[in-house]
Amino acid sequence: MLNGKRLAFVGGGNMAEAMIRGLLAAKLMGPDDVFVSDVREDRLAYLQETYCVHTSVSNAEVASKAEVLVLAVKPQIMGQVLDGLIDVVNGEKVLISIAAGITTTFIADKFPSPVRVIRVMPNTPALVLEAASALTSGSRATLEDLEIAKRLFRAVGKVVIVDESLMDAITGLSGSGPAYIFLIIDALSDAGVKVGLSRDVAQLLAAQTVLGAARMVLETKKHPGELKDMVTSPGGTAIAGLHTLEQGGLRTTLINAVEVATLRSKELGQR
Repeated sequence: MLNGKRLAFVGGGNMAEAMIRGLLAAKLMGPDDVFVSDVREDRLAYLQETYCVHTSVSNAEVASKAEVLVLAVKPQIMGQVLDGLIDVVNGEKVLISIAAGITTTFIADKFPSPVRVIRVMPNTPALVLEAASALTSGSRATLEDLEIAKRLFRAVGKVVIVDESLMDAITGLSGSGPAYIFLIIDALSDAGVKVGLSRDVAQLLAAQTVLGAARMVLETKKHPGELKDMVTSPGGTAIAGLHTLEQGGLRTTLINAVEVATLRSKELGQR
């Protein structure tokens, strides 16, 4: 349990649902201690029916009932959402933002009195409890606040602590990264179909290959280059395929993708 604290999600989208599922499965909280707000009444009805949590269309109502608030809204509307919470947020509450590009200072400056803010960049594999989340603390957040956030996000995957100056880079790499990997899996699946495999078989093999390779990196702790060399025998099939990937600029393209996504995250934070 989180020291008896209640939790409110301002925004009931996929990430909020993933966290609710993970927290309940890990028994860190019971459904009676979880509150969710959203503008979509059908979404709230689904969350209430599926997880037995408390729901409301009012952000202020759920925020008033919890000690820890997860701000799970799009960065473009964060300012508007914070304006609606001014009357119910004080220094006793912990605000945890998962909005890309939104700094802890931006959030803190919205309130007339000092508030405690934690910024987190999770990613969509939280839906299957395999998220990669990076956390950073605002100037008034305590070590206990950071520990609460770590426990929340460890319920849906792995967690790292970074300086806030690196959060846009985190967004460009792991925050946006699942989209890059989905594209790679889709391309590998298409390739399998091209060389004669059925779509179902090709997609399963492509996805499992990515999963297995990732687990090898995490569990062996070997450098990816060393693991790559384990697959490539002299004059073999893997080195022939790798040569083609290098000719096509895959490495450079992925590096550029992370860089432009990082720059976009910075742009979102300047609104």
